[in-house]
Amino acid sequence: MPDEGAGVDRYLAALGLAERPAATLDGLREVHRAHVARIPYDNLSIMLGRPDPVDPRAGVARVAAGGRLGYCFQQNGALEWLLTRLGFAVSRRHGHVWMHPEGQLASDLNHLVLVVSGLPTDENPGGHWWADAGLGEGFAEPLPLVRGEHDVDGWSYGIGAGYGAQAAGRPTGPAAWTYRHLPGGVLSGIVVTSRDHSSDAVAAAHVALSLGEGSPFRRVLVAQRIDGPQQLTVRGLVHQVLTPGSRDQRDLVSYDDWRSALADDLLLPADDVTDDEWTSLWERTRASHRVWDEAGRP
Repeated sequence: MPDEGAGVDRYLAALGLAERPAATLDGLREVHRAHVARIPYDNLSIMLGRPDPVDPRAGVARVAAGGRLGYCFQQNGALEWLLTRLGFAVSRRHGHVWMHPEGQLASDLNHLVLVVSGLPTDENPGGHWWADAGLGEGFAEPLPLVRGEHDVDGWSYGIGAGYGAQAAGRPTGPAAWTYRHLPGGVLSGIVVTSRDHSSDAVAAAHVALSLGEGSPFRRVLVAQRIDGPQQLTVRGLVHQVLTPGSRDQRDLVSYDDWRSALADDLLLPADDVTDDEWTSLWERTRASHRVWDEAGRP
């Protein structure tokens, strides 16, 4: 990749930012909003059977070249790289995303969490903020690590005490917490801890999620981005725009509609994808959609 200075500038250009934001809360919010709006979350490379590397520098190089960044580990690894070079104090945490109650207490690493520190406000005197570009559907700007409900663009997100802290009666801090997701979202919540979240742990989890036979990331194509209050998603052949007050959902019934939604609505770069790869993925996606439809869309 280019030298770090040029890499930062090209990254910011991909976000639509002409100048380097200051390492302030306003600067953090500016970068975060631009990132989730302009760099879509996606698993296209995984679905094509050629997952991209999880190394943050490789992700930064892809963004700088106008390519895809990927899913949670790749998104937040690259965002950490950028924020650190802009002067922010960033640290990592272990994240466990859960969909169903029975999975809430599992301990596997399936999400990389970032904490940006040193930015106190009256409402957040500790100065710790949760920045996250890797949820796909998530929050447009960082959440304060303060227990309670937090509104962003009309969406309500809940931060609670970590299980150990809750039992001991201690307040939420930057080391561990629980998260309640937006209503109507695909995921239910996240448990954040200080379990192993080293680069080696992330690399091992990436192999399991991108190549493992049972991985949910290999089942259906997903592309998502957050444009203010709008949560935009293409999942399989379903296009959805979710806002705090509405859900607009439609099936993409033709190949051209599907490709257009991915390129024009989700802003998904795909210059490296061949016509044969697109055709094969379309047929697989259409077959999966048919099975799902016939089963009553469970």
